[in-house]
Amino acid sequence: MPITPCHVATTKQLSGAYPFLCESGLKARGVVIGQDLLGGPFCFDPFELYDQGVISNPNMVVMGQLGKGKSSLVKTYLWRQGIFGRRCWVIDPKGEYGELAACFGIRPIYLRPGGSIRLNPLEDPYVGENDRSGTVTARRVELLAAIVSASLQHTLLPSEMTSIEMAIRDVESRHKQPVIPHVVEALLSPSYASATMLRTTVTELAEDGRQVALELRRLVTGDMFGMFDAPTTGGVSLDAPLVVLDMSAIYGSDALGILMSCAMAWLQGIVDKLSLAAPGSSQIILVVDEAWAVLKNPAAARWLQSSWKLARAKGVSNIAVVHRASDLAAVGSAGAEQIELAKGLLSDSETRVIYTQPPGEVALAGELMGMTPVEEEIIRKLGRGIALWKVGQRSFLVRHLVSTTEQQFIQTDQRMGVGVRQYGTSFPASPQFIQTDQPMDIGA
Repeated sequence: MPITPCHVATTKQLSGAYPFLCESGLKARGVVIGQDLLGGPFCFDPFELYDQGVISNPNMVVMGQLGKGKSSLVKTYLWRQGIFGRRCWVIDPKGEYGELAACFGIRPIYLRPGGSIRLNPLEDPYVGENDRSGTVTARRVELLAAIVSASLQHTLLPSEMTSIEMAIRDVESRHKQPVIPHVVEALLSPSYASATMLRTTVTELAEDGRQVALELRRLVTGDMFGMFDAPTTGGVSLDAPLVVLDMSAIYGSDALGILMSCAMAWLQGIVDKLSLAAPGSSQIILVVDEAWAVLKNPAAARWLQSSWKLARAKGVSNIAVVHRASDLAAVGSAGAEQIELAKGLLSDSETRVIYTQPPGEVALAGELMGMTPVEEEIIRKLGRGIALWKVGQRSFLVRHLVSTTEQQFIQTDQRMGVGVRQYGTSFPASPQFIQTDQPMDIGA
């Protein structure tokens, strides 16, 4: 049987014969993430992409099973952005960013009940300024309402919401920097002026806010005392390229999401202060690890979503890190509201990084992340260290590359006795483009 001769052509001729088969890349400046498996190097920076109109917001969601590489991605991403002068802040509920902090030459800020460091989530960045537009008051009311609603596990009544608002306004008239104990006292003993404004009595107003006050009291004298119940501790500096809020001491608490919301509120106040001092110069990357803890309750999830919406105005790129698609559906809650909240958060996160998902999660991940059937099939088989990146309207398969310098701070499984694990897991039955190789040294 005669053999058909092969066709010989130059690469220029082949590109004309087989067009649109190679990804052109993002073509934007940014830190190197790794290799685009359908093109060349993959670089990413949300602020550059926003400036070019590729994305309409700088937020990101990173999703993946344990051990598939999402923590390594986030840590190396922060390390590389820090080298180029970006500020990076991390809410670390499990205490996994200590090694990365050490590489930056800083120590984490340890938050624990009865500890020596306090952060005031009600801090006013505009204190001493004339800008009193009411946004600070509204944010304080929204935060405390989310905390109380999450604790009581029900939607607050109009009377309870009103009691919070009146208490906030009362303490603002008497304190330049209100703290939660001031609000608790104002709820338990409301002013005559507040009662008169609402056409009620002091006794009735106190009764309306009593359950709210008792829940907030947990942050003052209860099991969560000593973290958010006083003015911010002097000497807490945010000038370093990396700031880590280590909350591992309360990781097992059912109030973890509440406390993470308080920490994030404090950081947002600092962002406002930086923006006031130098408008347009903040460009901060804020990582909320184990974000399921905040998403667990609809009220806290709504508060988180509203914070996400402010990212563009404040120059902040928020990154939510979750394990499974069901984390974004409020940890498997069946109500339609949780799904809508997850979709709302994702609509304000135009960069979505998806590592391997378990079979039972793929359909939900596809729905939430806006994946095509082909992409859903791909994420069932991705090797360790490879993720599907959805950036705006485009999709990429990216193999994350780690330098030898970075190996020292990306490991989270030393206690399993496996030493330094390399990216090397592969799936023989999978197509060639989803195989993983050994890490390449790309420099510090």
